[in-house]
Amino acid sequence: MSTTKKIAHNTLVQMLGKAVATFLGLVGVGLLTRYLGQEQFGWYITTISFLQFIGILVDFGMIPVTAQMMSEPKFHPSTLFRNLLTFRFVTAIIFLGIAPLIALLFPYPREVKIAISFTTIAFLSVSMNQVFIGLYQKELKMHIQAIGEVLSRAVLVGGMYLLMVQGRSFLPIMAVISVASVVYTAYLWWRAHRITNVSFAYDKTIWKAIMVKMWPIAISIIFNVVYLKGDILLLSLFAGQTDVGLYGAAYRVIDILAQTAMLFMGIMLPILAFAWSRQNTTEFRIRYQQAFDTLMMLAIPIVIGTYILAEPIMVLIAGNDFAVSADALRVLSLAIGGVYLGAIFGHVAVSIDKQKQTMWIYISNAILTLTGYLIFIPIYGMHGAAWMTVFSELYAGTLLWLVIRHYTGIPLALKSLSKILLSGIIMAAILLLLQQLHVLILVIIGAGTYGIALFALGGVSKQTLQEIFSIKRT
Repeated sequence: MSTTKKIAHNTLVQMLGKAVATFLGLVGVGLLTRYLGQEQFGWYITTISFLQFIGILVDFGMIPVTAQMMSEPKFHPSTLFRNLLTFRFVTAIIFLGIAPLIALLFPYPREVKIAISFTTIAFLSVSMNQVFIGLYQKELKMHIQAIGEVLSRAVLVGGMYLLMVQGRSFLPIMAVISVASVVYTAYLWWRAHRITNVSFAYDKTIWKAIMVKMWPIAISIIFNVVYLKGDILLLSLFAGQTDVGLYGAAYRVIDILAQTAMLFMGIMLPILAFAWSRQNTTEFRIRYQQAFDTLMMLAIPIVIGTYILAEPIMVLIAGNDFAVSADALRVLSLAIGGVYLGAIFGHVAVSIDKQKQTMWIYISNAILTLTGYLIFIPIYGMHGAAWMTVFSELYAGTLLWLVIRHYTGIPLALKSLSKILLSGIIMAAILLLLQQLHVLILVIIGAGTYGIALFALGGVSKQTLQEIFSIKRT
């Protein structure tokens, strides 16, 4: 099978799996918001955001590091994977182990502190998943990850529903999250045995190579987390748990919509790294342009559709009590473009081994955004947090693009982007004309209108579609 087809099929399988997982995730959010209400949903958001903050701090860029190192010929793949797995386990145990102790210093409700203590298990599982996902990215077998995620979400939704029927409280519901995460990790671990030897190992030379490869990404991520999760953490300190719940509901929608960018670039990373490390500039240029065009083709309609349909989306997902979250969702929808740009150029930076040269972007972004959070959140609450999030994502995406252009010397062709934008405008006009219809019908009409316009304008060629959807092996 050609590389393009492998990329396309992996992307399609992932998007199919992501569609199912997203649906289950939205069902889960809907159950939580309706059952817990604004304040206790705020407890949930505070718990998850606190652990995500710690989890991202100890992320160390393990997914891209794994995918990149497994694509290089320096170490034997099986030995390298076992050392990556051990490195991830040891560092996650050390850093996540202190999270419950740190939480005691925060003025959170007692229930939130207890939830943080045992939900740490879920984030240990997430940390281990990073190495497995990096392996599957390199092998172009991301369907395994997609199946695992769907299985995990099914356990999560089913478990929450059963507990809610029984009238259980906040803490047992939070326990289901840990169970679902462990199921996800167990599945990825089991399937990895068919590809490589899954066990722990320590090789001083390999661990040193991991740290050399990792530290620029780790430094960037440490500053990255300030503007990724600093908004909710500061909101939880300067505002009540009700505001955290309202803002968090809108942010959950954005989180879900932004995941496709990371998934697609996760597939592209080892291919870009392979081409660049072997000085195959032509192949690299093709894949780089392909990544940009594909993600812009996805980002533009998502931004436009979310902005226009913000209120009915929030009512559909979270219920009438969260309709007020639509204001935050409209603002946050503007950040999606920056997230997609950051995903493209951030992964490209890793593929060309220029992580160190992008560190200043994340450091300056963290300083500027944190300053903005401290100024605007106490005054404007969740709206101040939302606008600073938009700034941070667009700032990072734009500067990463400039850095990549400088080091690769490869300009991006914008012909397809102009057609994508025009197709998005046509879609927006149709949505505005038909706003009285149900939101699900509008989503279908909007997607159909956008797809037809994009094809008619030549934004995506018939040849590309044939190659993507062909299952014939070459």
